[in-house]
Amino acid sequence: MATKTELVAASPPAGVVTSRAAKPRPRISLSFSWLWPYLFLLPFLIVFVAFFVAPFAYTVIQSFYAEKHFGGLGLTPPKVVWVGFDNYKQALSNPDLWDGFKRVILFGLIQIPIMMGLALVFALLMDSAVTRFRRFFRLSAFIPYAVPGVVAAILWGFFYTPTISPIAQIFRSLNLNPPDFLGASTVLASIGNISTWEFMGYNMLIFFAAMQAIPQELYESARIDGLTEVGIARYIKVPMISPALRLGLLFSLIGTLQLFNEPEVLKGLTGAITPTFTPNIYAYNIGIIQNNYYLGGAIAAIMGVITFVFSFAFMRLTQRAS
Repeated sequence: MATKTELVAASPPAGVVTSRAAKPRPRISLSFSWLWPYLFLLPFLIVFVAFFVAPFAYTVIQSFYAEKHFGGLGLTPPKVVWVGFDNYKQALSNPDLWDGFKRVILFGLIQIPIMMGLALVFALLMDSAVTRFRRFFRLSAFIPYAVPGVVAAILWGFFYTPTISPIAQIFRSLNLNPPDFLGASTVLASIGNISTWEFMGYNMLIFFAAMQAIPQELYESARIDGLTEVGIARYIKVPMISPALRLGLLFSLIGTLQLFNEPEVLKGLTGAITPTFTPNIYAYNIGIIQNNYYLGGAIAAIMGVITFVFSFAFMRLTQRAS
């Protein structure tokens, strides 16, 4: 029991009115720390909106218009009028668009596996413990990617031209017929060779960087269990870098559907590359060469949607498989 002295000490002084303990007032937080991530993203978002979203939106809007001549003789200047989906109907009903689309699909089915396979093999060799001069080989493989696509196409056009090609001269010196790199049946493979030369090193570096993140303890345990270097590559390295493989495949798929630079440059060297060789070349010729920006915009919008659908379907399928 509390003593009398303790009760007096605990009681309030005389004349002081006590009340219930006041609840603490909620403080208004003025911290803006949640804004920092968006501030760091702001430069990218500005560039992305200015150079991708805005032009694409403008192209889609323009695709619903067309120039029409009013008057029997057609002497009056054309007027831009709303035509709805007429440009899309015209583009989708044109077999040239689908021929070019089939051509890039065939190109991707052959070129992408070859390029990705070479990139994976070279990445495994770079990551192997017995490989020397890794930095030299990494730089040598990456240099072609540093060369702009137009310059690479001009360079390989020199090798493909029969009259000045050093490859053709070697064949002639051996009394052999030089291969026709720019023929109707071989020009697609020649373009695939340029694309593989350009982007193989880029994908190789992506795969090699993913392998560098694998813990070394896994390799040591595998060697203790008796796995060879080939077994380590097959059962450890390749499964562990599957996200990087999917990323490289996705970028390659998008690049294939957007094929333009290489065939457009080689078009001046051969008649096998027509103005409808790929969908992007077809859209360029309609919009820029023929000055029909509205139909060209419709073709570009169609290819944008097709690219998005293919990319989304690829991501969904690979996520389910993983």
